[in-house]
Amino acid sequence: MTSTANVNLWSSAEHALEYLRRADAIPHRVEGEAAVLEFVPADAKRILDLGSGDGRLLAIVKAARPSAHFTGLDFSPTMLAALEKRFANQDRVNIVAHDLAHELPPMGNFECVISSFAIHHVLHDRKLALYREVFNLLVPGGVFCNLEHVASPTLALHHEFLHRLETLPEREDPSNKLLDLETQLRWLREIGFADVDCHWKWRELALLAGVKPMQSDG
Repeated sequence: MTSTANVNLWSSAEHALEYLRRADAIPHRVEGEAAVLEFVPADAKRILDLGSGDGRLLAIVKAARPSAHFTGLDFSPTMLAALEKRFANQDRVNIVAHDLAHELPPMGNFECVISSFAIHHVLHDRKLALYREVFNLLVPGGVFCNLEHVASPTLALHHEFLHRLETLPEREDPSNKLLDLETQLRWLREIGFADVDCHWKWRELALLAGVKPMQSDG
């Protein structure tokens, strides 16, 4: 169902371009992206996008929150080039080259951190560490929205998901390191996030979100 090795093909231009070719065809993706917008604070001044890809989600949130300043992170040269092209001459968007497998660089604080189908590419212990880093980056009252690819509870359900994507198991992305939804929700609560829930889900695609409490030692 998922790779346990630290394999990540996203530095490959061929791999990134193949994803971009089929990204718009992912079933129900637009529904998940619309759900993200419900939780992005209307008055957010700074928004961070982890694993921005070509900037699809960043552009959607930017259209809904035009007064905010955005930082987009990615490490794929192909995706970084697409980001630079999409947001050329837009002074409210800052693009940072960074691999989520490593500790986040100093960037200040944010009212909202978003991510779309990116964090499942890092190992499980790094996922947990990254969630902690996100918590520390958020201002009190800040929101974390992770539109993510999670593990199915059974192999049969996983194969049915792949079938819906018109993908064979042998062609599954070896970069995927899928983790079940319940574990990730529990982690967010243990870290200190409040109002943690899965607000949208279609098979293995899910929106996990939580809020940093107004009073916190984090």
